[in-house]
Amino acid sequence: MKRCPQCNHVETDEALKFCRVDGAMLINDSSSFGSEADTAQLGSSPNAGEVHTSILVDNTNVNVNRGTAPTTVLPLQSAQASTRELRRVRSRLTIRLAIAGVIVVLLGVGTYFYTSRKGRSTIDSIAVLPFQNASGDPNAEYLADGISEALINSLADLPQLRVVARSTAFRYKGKDVDPQQVGRELNVRSVLMGRVRQIGETLVVQVDLVDATTGAQLWGQEYERKVSDVISVKQAIARETTEKLSLRLSGEDRQRLVRRDTNSPEAYQFYLQGRFYWNKRTAEGIKKAIEEFHQAADKDPNYALAYVGLADCYILLEEIAGIPASESLQKARAAADRALQLDDSSAEAHTSSAMIYQHLWSWSEAESEYRRAISLNPNYPTAHQWYSNYLFATGRLDDSLREGKRAQELDPLAPIISHNVAYVYLLKNDLESAITESKRILEISPSFPPSINDLGWAYLKQGRYDDATAEFQKAVQASGRQSGSLGNLGYCYALTGKRTEALGILKELKERYTNGEAVAVFMAGLYAGLGDSDRAFALLEKDFQKHSGQIPTIASWLSLERLRSDPRYADLVQRMGLKQ
Repeated sequence: MKRCPQCNHVETDEALKFCRVDGAMLINDSSSFGSEADTAQLGSSPNAGEVHTSILVDNTNVNVNRGTAPTTVLPLQSAQASTRELRRVRSRLTIRLAIAGVIVVLLGVGTYFYTSRKGRSTIDSIAVLPFQNASGDPNAEYLADGISEALINSLADLPQLRVVARSTAFRYKGKDVDPQQVGRELNVRSVLMGRVRQIGETLVVQVDLVDATTGAQLWGQEYERKVSDVISVKQAIARETTEKLSLRLSGEDRQRLVRRDTNSPEAYQFYLQGRFYWNKRTAEGIKKAIEEFHQAADKDPNYALAYVGLADCYILLEEIAGIPASESLQKARAAADRALQLDDSSAEAHTSSAMIYQHLWSWSEAESEYRRAISLNPNYPTAHQWYSNYLFATGRLDDSLREGKRAQELDPLAPIISHNVAYVYLLKNDLESAITESKRILEISPSFPPSINDLGWAYLKQGRYDDATAEFQKAVQASGRQSGSLGNLGYCYALTGKRTEALGILKELKERYTNGEAVAVFMAGLYAGLGDSDRAFALLEKDFQKHSGQIPTIASWLSLERLRSDPRYADLVQRMGLKQ
């Protein structure tokens, strides 16, 4: 027998599971129908229509004539009503079970994604390779290079992410690369690649983020915008990249990604073109870059990076274009000061400021600015590189080598940084290390003039005169007959007895000096090689009076080593505030 726990209705049909009255689930109720002596058994009466209802002990006198009230029998529910009720019950039960199932599934899925996301490791290193110019138009090259460099600079501001520096990443420019191979070579866990197409005023940028360990694509996206919206494209790529790397960014970190940017699309395009020309490191390129940076600053007078670009150009004018420091350093100082006024947290601005102070012979201010730059961004390789230059100019060779190697760790394939390391080895007279380092660079960049010159100096110091002459000749050719390389070759000719050849180069340098295209120190070294110390010191004095930015580095000029025992050398160094 079964009983409804709600209404106590009894069902004898064992197949029923639900009460036909209120739909509640029936329960077995054997306690009401046992074999005890005084328990009435339903259906045991000989009269099928009657039910003996008493469950008490029967001690009534059987002879008493007692009337019996008629038994009330509830009408039976129709079969149709019972079926409808049963369907409703089953429907309600089905819905309840379905809802419970959905909840279980949702909880399981949520738990999976939570644990999956929680367990997913953060990718903490990336190489942004130079984007490919797929336009077929050389005039669009600045966009491809500029977007790549801007992404490197923005992502490098995140302290939790190690970003390969521009000069190393750009070694892969124009090459068909395998992201996994790049990952192994640069020791990074992710690689970002891209293609840029400019079609009229439309800019199409395709980017792909690859796991350098597995080769799997982490993310890919195509952006189609106006060329004037290039800055928003760069910001979107930086934002998506950090998300796909599972980086947890604070509000300050998100601000770092955009703090360099300008609100003027035109200013940003001029800035990208300026950096494109500056990176050529030619006299023509530097002059063109100055024009572009000026236009960027005109479009947005509050764009700090435009002024940093100007400062960097003016710093290089004397060395690359031969324009006297008296005409360029004050402009460099004004540009750097404006950049710092707009953004005192810029490591680039403080680094540029430090180099300007160094060229102005303000030694303590220069070192303070280098230290400030490194504290703001310890992973900025140029700050370490230029600080290394400062240190060997002031005679602290061990410290210089340490900073140079730190820059090299941050930017391992940058030829200019590795050249600095090799040059410190030359100053320390560790010639084998200098040769090894120079050859390593030349395997990567066979036509890099500074490293060719370094190799020439090492051979010259070893007495391998023919080898030294050959290297210095290569450097002159590779540099396009730059004044510094000409001076080195002239010194080599003078030292090895080739006086006629040395005088020929001296004549060429004098013409450049007269036209304002060279500094006197290049000729002074050549005269030192010829044994004419009087004319050498006369030229150094001219540079001193002009306050040349090159003369403070004379302590590191290998062509002037023969002059260092002369009292006039000690006097000159002292007047510049340097230690001998």
